[in-house]
Amino acid sequence: MTQINRLPSGGRIDRAQSISFSYNGKTYTGMQGDTVASALLANGVDIVGRSFKYSRPRGIMAAGAEEPNALLQLGATEATQTPNVRATQQDLFEGLVASATNGWPNADNDMMSLVGKLGGRAMPPGFYYKTFMYPQSMWETYEKFIRKAAGFGRSSLESDVDIYDNINQHADVLIVGGGPAGLSAALAAAQSGARVILADEQSEFGGSLLHSSAQINMLPAADWVKDTVAELSTYDNVILLPRSTVNGYHDHNFLTIHERCSDHLGDRSPLGKVRQRMHRIRAKWVVLATGAHERPLVFANNDLPGVMLASAVSTYVRRYAVAPGSKLVLMTTNDYAYQSAFDWADAGREVVAIVDTRTNPDSECVFVAKSRGIKVITGTAVIEAKGSKRVTGAMIAPLNETGDQLTGDAQLLECDLIASSGGWSPAIHLSCHTGSRPVWSDEAVGFLPGDTIQKQLTAGAVNGSYSLDACLKEGTEQGLAAARNAGFEVEDVVMPVSAPVSEGKPMALFHIPHSKATSRAPKQFVDFQNDVTAAAIELATREGFESIEHVKRYTAMGFGTDQGKTGNINGMAIAAKSMDKSIPETGTTIFRPNYTPVTFGAIVGRNCGDLFDPERYTAIHRWHIENGAKFEDVGQWKRPWYYPKSGESMQDTLNRECKATRESVGLLDASTLGKIDIQGKDAREFLGRVYTNAWAKLAVGKCRYGLMCGEDGMVFDDGVTACLGENHFLMTTTTGGAARVLSWLEIYHQTEWPEMEVYFNSVTDHWSTATISGPNARKVMEKLTSDIDLDGEAFKFMDWRSGTVAGVPARVFRISFTGELSYEVNVQANYGMAVWEAIMEAGAEFNITPYGTETMHVLRAEKGFIIVGQDTDGSVHPYDLDHGWAVANQKPFSFIGKRGMARADCVRPNRKQLVGLKPKDPEAVIPEGAQAVNDPEQAIPMEMLGHVTSSYYSANLGHSIAMGMIKNGLNRMGESVFYPLADGRVIEAEICSPVFYDPKGERQRV
Repeated sequence: MTQINRLPSGGRIDRAQSISFSYNGKTYTGMQGDTVASALLANGVDIVGRSFKYSRPRGIMAAGAEEPNALLQLGATEATQTPNVRATQQDLFEGLVASATNGWPNADNDMMSLVGKLGGRAMPPGFYYKTFMYPQSMWETYEKFIRKAAGFGRSSLESDVDIYDNINQHADVLIVGGGPAGLSAALAAAQSGARVILADEQSEFGGSLLHSSAQINMLPAADWVKDTVAELSTYDNVILLPRSTVNGYHDHNFLTIHERCSDHLGDRSPLGKVRQRMHRIRAKWVVLATGAHERPLVFANNDLPGVMLASAVSTYVRRYAVAPGSKLVLMTTNDYAYQSAFDWADAGREVVAIVDTRTNPDSECVFVAKSRGIKVITGTAVIEAKGSKRVTGAMIAPLNETGDQLTGDAQLLECDLIASSGGWSPAIHLSCHTGSRPVWSDEAVGFLPGDTIQKQLTAGAVNGSYSLDACLKEGTEQGLAAARNAGFEVEDVVMPVSAPVSEGKPMALFHIPHSKATSRAPKQFVDFQNDVTAAAIELATREGFESIEHVKRYTAMGFGTDQGKTGNINGMAIAAKSMDKSIPETGTTIFRPNYTPVTFGAIVGRNCGDLFDPERYTAIHRWHIENGAKFEDVGQWKRPWYYPKSGESMQDTLNRECKATRESVGLLDASTLGKIDIQGKDAREFLGRVYTNAWAKLAVGKCRYGLMCGEDGMVFDDGVTACLGENHFLMTTTTGGAARVLSWLEIYHQTEWPEMEVYFNSVTDHWSTATISGPNARKVMEKLTSDIDLDGEAFKFMDWRSGTVAGVPARVFRISFTGELSYEVNVQANYGMAVWEAIMEAGAEFNITPYGTETMHVLRAEKGFIIVGQDTDGSVHPYDLDHGWAVANQKPFSFIGKRGMARADCVRPNRKQLVGLKPKDPEAVIPEGAQAVNDPEQAIPMEMLGHVTSSYYSANLGHSIAMGMIKNGLNRMGESVFYPLADGRVIEAEICSPVFYDPKGERQRV
């Protein structure tokens, strides 16, 4: 099709490269350098979608990230579908296929628009709370209708075909924004030698300078940008990231950047290239040069296609050589928008009038406009746009000086384009992410970044400094300051300069009055993406929603992908006026990540498919496979479950492994147990606070078992910790709980006790662990080591020693999870296989038997040892486990969970307590999870007493055993409980001690 709105010359496009693309099933052409938005406008496409609630036709309003309407569904195939892509940010490429995200049967002719016209007044804010409630039988029908009508775009039903990346980086100075302030800041910081990262969301650096007619250093602005970017590219200490949105700013100067690496190249990324990348950056200092978003004015029918931001008009004319119309009416409250009229006139198009809401603007731009023959109407505003699917005219009327009342009759100006400018709203989204509260500025007529504890500086329009000269100056100054603060010596740099321009005072005007009351006038839109009107905001305040946060949530203002970029200030101003308050008194909402949408692919990176939940293997994994092990997943680890021999059932294997370990010697790969190295002068005190028992006097060479509880007093992990040195400990955790425990330690150190000198490092992967258990364990060890005294008196239970095992430096711990004489041999992981094979060879004469996790469970259950997460469920404290011996209530500093255990619920009688259970039928194994009752004949619902947590058949004991929770179980020893099963059987069991084997613990202490 003919590009009817393409200008014959100008722009930054490559006219020699024509690009074919599809939109809503029709084929169009654009040019290299176009965005989808500029190409659609060039082809005269007015309607790019339908509004969220009323299905009103919507056109392109802006030219960047602030665009609320032009959300596209992108993708030529099902696998490449991407929803909610802003047409203003998507570069055109050959073969691009796009469609509007809503509109049925299409965006031009949408049947849902009838609902918007007929039911518009029936859908005020909060209508979803007040309607579709009755009859209840219709809820499913309502839901289907609402879901079909709501939302933007759709996700693909197929797997993503592209590759995504994550990368971690450090920077001395991170500069956000590549406009005049950001470029000058980067140039200044780069010359210091600091590591600089400059990120900007556009495909080119330059920001507003890419469509500016100004000069910098006596050069056209675009030429200065080109030279500056070229110079920055020569620095080895500078990383330039175009097409990269800083989407989140977090504590401690941690920022995430969403880079669109190949979205501009095709429907799929080229072979070997990633589509998008998420940068995770820790910066010493950050300079926010994020600029400002132009603010539209709120007037009747201001959402019609053909109503645009003034700066967007300049962008399309000067950067893309597109004039989206023929006859322009420009409404402004400030001097800056006049340039849009000049650019329009320079493009050979008609400026019907500049409508300036200020009564007597005495500015240079006004005289320039008049000298160029452009009609300037002051003290007047556009009160209503005329048209149905496109602007056909503008109704204008005179205003009083404060802009809150009309003072005369309206008149119609024929036009097909209305541009408005209510001033600028600094882009403070990122500064808010860390909790900084914005501060209102009457001078800037907007909110500015507030105080922050981050190592952060701001420069340019985000500070309310809108002039080019001020942006360049602040950028240079803050770039130098950031580099100095980061520790770099900075020589004086040449400050880029631009001729200062005299500026008139802007008018603080947000909502244009109409001849009718707001609730009766044609809709006046504040938030275009969510169909929030001025009338809706006034209604919300009348209904008692006075907090701006409540107004936001009741009306949906600032929701969605838009995040209030163009509408928030107007909405706050309308709410403030409705409540007879000032804007500072009303306040503002606080923005949060993400600044603009981020694909799940970029967040996930390579952590998908097989890498989503990686399998972890011990150093001995190959041996386990070669010897027929069956595996089970514990956390991310593949642990040997059992080692069946030919013809053996699983129970046969367990019986063999259990008896071999009790009668001679068994070998377990315990490498997966979590291991955390803890050092620092306050390590002992810290352990005493996180464990329930005391640690102050644990001697070097000794080990101790401990329970760890949450604030509620409930057990969440346990393990043995060894004292390696006076201020050095090695903590072991459960396999599945290692990451959580390390995180728990770090959280308490950083948030509760930051003054303590203690450091944590995960060393789980560093050590390979083989546990030798059984009455012949010492004989096996005697064949493997000569420098460790294995005598029972010299090397006691719960001691550890260092020495060599099979010629390899090792730490050997005398701790036992089987209740047998045990040695836990820890060696550097690379030697794990060699030591394991040496142990097997040394134990051959004793018929050493490798055993897996299931045998380990049986052996520990015979001893009544708990497994956290199996015998506990987050509602069990140490006394429920009869582990009061592991709680030291007399410690000088209270431990985590002490107060939780003292709550009334935790000390009430009849709590469920862990006991042993001995079935009356020795062959009957009670299913784990089975519920206990006093009377199996009781009518349903029966009174439940508790449940079985662990249950096995013990070959060593010759009968089944179980552990379980029973109400007041510790006081019911010898009594019977019953377990009714789903198959109709009832198993009777005697409540007993959970220690079924070697109750005095003599075998592990020999």
